[in-house]
Amino acid sequence: MAVDTGMSTAFAVTWDYRCPFARNAHDHLVTALQGGADWDVTFLAFSLDQPHVDEGEPPVFDRPDEFPGMLGNLAGIVVRDRFPEQFLTVHKALFDARHDQAIDIRQRDAIAPVLEANGVDPAAVWKEIDDGWPIETHRKEHEGWVVSHEVFGVPTFIIGDDAVFVRLMDRAEGDAQRGRTTITRVLDLLTVWPNLNEFKHTTVPN
Repeated sequence: MAVDTGMSTAFAVTWDYRCPFARNAHDHLVTALQGGADWDVTFLAFSLDQPHVDEGEPPVFDRPDEFPGMLGNLAGIVVRDRFPEQFLTVHKALFDARHDQAIDIRQRDAIAPVLEANGVDPAAVWKEIDDGWPIETHRKEHEGWVVSHEVFGVPTFIIGDDAVFVRLMDRAEGDAQRGRTTITRVLDLLTVWPNLNEFKHTTVPN
C-alpha cells in the first residue's frame, strides 16, 4: 500500500481552482495532510484556459489580462512559494470560495478576504503577482508537465514517469482518514496496479 511502507510517498498533483473535480481531489488531499498523512506533495498550477487556445494564438501566459480566471492560481502560487506555512489552508479556502460560496475568484477584491481570513496579507500577494514571476512560474509548470507527461487537465497525479487524470465524486468532508484512504487508493492504482487505464460509470449516482 502506498502509505504503509513507513516511508514518505512523493508525488505531484495539478490544480486549477475552477475545476470541481480538482476541488474534490484536493479536499481529500489537504484534509489528509492536515491530519498527519506522511506524503511529500508537490502542488502544480495548471491553466484550464491554455488547452483551449487555438493553434497559432499567443499562450494565455502572454496575455493574463484576457484570462482573469488565472488570478486564483497566481494567488495560490504566491502563497505556496512565499507563505508555505499558510498554503494548505489558503489552498482549501480558495477551492471553498469558488465552489461552496460562489465567490468570483477572478477579482482581487473577492480573493482578498479569503487570504486575510487565513493569515496572508493580500497586498503582499498582489505585489508578488505584479512583479511578474508568478505568471512565469505558472507557465513553466503548465508547459513543462504538458511536455514531459502529456498532462491535459486537473487533477492529474504524477509519480516518476507516470501520470493519471482522476475524477473523484466526493470530498473528505473533514475526515482525515477518509482523505488518506481515498488518496492512497489513487496512488496504489498509479504505482501498484497501473493496468487499469479507464474505469467510468455509465451513470452517476445522485
